[in-house]
Amino acid sequence: IFIFFLKKAEEVIVNSIAFKKEIDKKFNIKSKVIYNPFDFNLIKKKSTIKLKNRKFKKNTLKLLTIGRLTDQKDHKTLIKAIQIASKKINISAIIIGKGFLKNSLNNLINKFNLQKNVKIVGYKKNPFNFIKASDLTILTSKFEGHPNVLVEAQFLKKYIISTDCPTGPREILGNGKFGKLIKVGDYKSLSRIIVNYKLTSKIQKQINDGFNQHTKYDLNKNCKKYQKLILKHT
Repeated sequence: IFIFFLKKAEEVIVNSIAFKKEIDKKFNIKSKVIYNPFDFNLIKKKSTIKLKNRKFKKNTLKLLTIGRLTDQKDHKTLIKAIQIASKKINISAIIIGKGFLKNSLNNLINKFNLQKNVKIVGYKKNPFNFIKASDLTILTSKFEGHPNVLVEAQFLKKYIISTDCPTGPREILGNGKFGKLIKVGDYKSLSRIIVNYKLTSKIQKQINDGFNQHTKYDLNKNCKKYQKLILKHT
C-alpha cells in the first residue's frame, strides 16, 4: 500500500534527514525534508503561565517526559531508571500523557514504591510550563519520526536525555552535542546519567548550543517551504 501511494505522489515530504534517508532507500524515491513548524512566540508565552498547585516537589531533581502511554514511548524504561536512581538522590518525576498502558505503568510505579516520586498527570493542553519548571526532559521512545517535545525542550533551554532511536533524536541533539543519547531500553545508563547530573558550564553550553538550533524549525520559514512546494505544482 505504501509503495502504491508513494509512487503516485508528485512530492513526498518528511520531517527529518534521517527519515528521508530511510524512506528513500526503502521505497526508491526522492523525498523532501521540511521540518515541523513551531510557533516559538506561543511556546514562550505559554511556558510563563504559572502551574496550578505544586507539581514538582521542592529540593528534588525534577524530571519530565511527555508522550502517549503506549509501548512505543517505553515509559517502563524511565520508571526502572528512577527506581534505581531514587535510592541515591531525591527525584520528582512527572509523566504527561494518556493511553491504554496507564494502569500497567501505575502498577509498576506501585511495585517499586515510587508513588511519591512519579506522577502520571494525563494529557495537558499546555505542557510548556511543565517543561519550564523541570530540570531534565527525558524521551525513552523505541522509535519516532521527529519528536516535537525535544525541540520544545531545547527552545526552553532544558537539558535533554533521549534514546538514540530511529528517527529524530540524534538529529535534533546534534549527534549528542546538545544533550545525551542512550541505547533504547538502557535504563541502567539512564539511571547513572540522572544520578550524576549537575548543571555544569559544559552542560550549560550544550543547552545554549541546542537553543541556537531552534530557528530552523521556525513557523514562518517552514510554512513558506510548504507554500513554495505547493505553488510549484499549481
